[in-house]
Amino acid sequence: MTYNNDKPRPAKRVGEPTQIYLTEADRSRLERLATQMGASKSDVLRRGLEALELQQLDPAAHPALRLIGLARDTVHHPDVDVAREHDRVLADDEEASWRSDPTGCA
Repeated sequence: MTYNNDKPRPAKRVGEPTQIYLTEADRSRLERLATQMGASKSDVLRRGLEALELQQLDPAAHPALRLIGLARDTVHHPDVDVAREHDRVLADDEEASWRSDPTGCA
């Protein structure tokens, strides 16, 4: 004897309908991507949202987190309180890098 609940059921996607307006170019891009990926247009949009979210959450994309390690290669300034004068130290080191010729042709 077999019962219906013995069969594995495919996962259902429960979604809320959303209406968006696309330009002709965006609609063509969406259709082209769906065809290339062998996916529905809805799936392409879902994947795009997920990719955008991951990109936004990437620490390398966060402006404040990109500052980490920025001063790693700065010249040591024994006479300066770098914690207080960090802007000046970074600016001085940046200007110094402009004066140096990386090709060695100066």
